[in-house]
Amino acid sequence: MKKLGFAVWAAVLAGPVFADGHAVTGNAEAGETLFNRQCVACHVVADTNGNVLAGRSARTGPNLFQIAGRDIASHDGFRYSDSIEALGETGMTWSEDRFGAFIQDPTGWLRDTLDDGRARSKMAYRVRAHEDAMDIYAYLVSLGVSE
Repeated sequence: MKKLGFAVWAAVLAGPVFADGHAVTGNAEAGETLFNRQCVACHVVADTNGNVLAGRSARTGPNLFQIAGRDIASHDGFRYSDSIEALGETGMTWSEDRFGAFIQDPTGWLRDTLDDGRARSKMAYRVRAHEDAMDIYAYLVSLGVSE
C-alpha cells in the first residue's frame, strides 16, 4: 500500500502529461484566465480549420495553436522579427522552458539564446511571474500540440 501511495504522489508532483507526451508544470485552468487577460489583445488560438479556440482573431502576434513542439517562427503568413526568424532557422522548437523564458523577456531571451546583443523581438509585453508563464503554456498545450 505504501508503494502505491508513493507512486500516486510522484505522479502528482511530476505535473500533468497530456496524451501526446508533452509534460507541463503549469495549471491549464489558471492559464486560460491569464491568456484571456494578457494575451488575447495580440494572439489567437485557431485550429487548422479556422475555428477560434481562444482569443478574438487578433493578428498582432502569431496564432498559438499547437505551439508545443512547433518549430520556432514557423507560423505561415506571420512576419516575425529577423532575430526570431534566425533562431527558427536553427530548427529549435518551442518547449515549456523556452516558451516560458521567452514570454517573460522576449528580447532578453533572444539575445541570450542567439548570443547577439542586438537581437530584438517584436513582442514588447512581458509576463511577470514564472508561474504565470507556465500556466499559459499549460493552457495552450491543452488546446493542441504540434504533431
